[in-house]
Amino acid sequence: MALIVYNNIMEGIFLSRPNRFIAEINIGGNIAPCHVKNTGRCKELLAPGAKVLVNKSLNPNRATKYDLISVWKGRRLINMDSQAPNIIFGEFLRDGKFIDGLNFIKPEAKYNNSRFDFYIEAGKRKAFIEVKGVTLEENNVAIFPDAPTERGIKHLNELAACLLEGYEAYVVFIIQMEGIGYFIPNNRTHAEFGRTLKTSASAGVTALAYDCIVTENSLLVNKSIPIKLL
Repeated sequence: MALIVYNNIMEGIFLSRPNRFIAEINIGGNIAPCHVKNTGRCKELLAPGAKVLVNKSLNPNRATKYDLISVWKGRRLINMDSQAPNIIFGEFLRDGKFIDGLNFIKPEAKYNNSRFDFYIEAGKRKAFIEVKGVTLEENNVAIFPDAPTERGIKHLNELAACLLEGYEAYVVFIIQMEGIGYFIPNNRTHAEFGRTLKTSASAGVTALAYDCIVTENSLLVNKSIPIKLL
């Protein structure tokens, strides 16, 4: 099942983010440093006083005892674990829910100057897949990226190059929340990414988006979400 489960979840209140890796969280009245598993800006999520969920590590040698996993934005719970989209999409592949007849999966596959999240084969079909986690939402619309991403543009251009050698190419946006109407590129923050996504899609790169069912201790791939390339 395309699912990730967290085993030691605790509630907390976000206080501050001294740097992109660390947040100060009030957990049961005690202020504790917490590892932020997402280096994006996430300013619309991590506001002082926001209710968050952290996972307590069982590793006694860690510098921080907690990982920041998710945050409540109003009544919506949003997963912030940047490692989770690859994990659950990998399970989605292995469950046979992406391409029929899949018989080979290679994570972290190199192609020219890029390293894509997955290379897959299904009979004669061969494809590269890049997965992007999405945590930005406005008015039930999922938006990516939340900050300029030259790396994202490079991946899209390399995916388009794959097509010329007979590969299929996919960019998959895993929306780490539920109840989304559709997905759009964030042309306001990074117009070049939006233009490149549209150009690569016109060239034959398949862009897909899936939302997720988010609970306090799990993340599950849910259903396909429409993409609007503006």
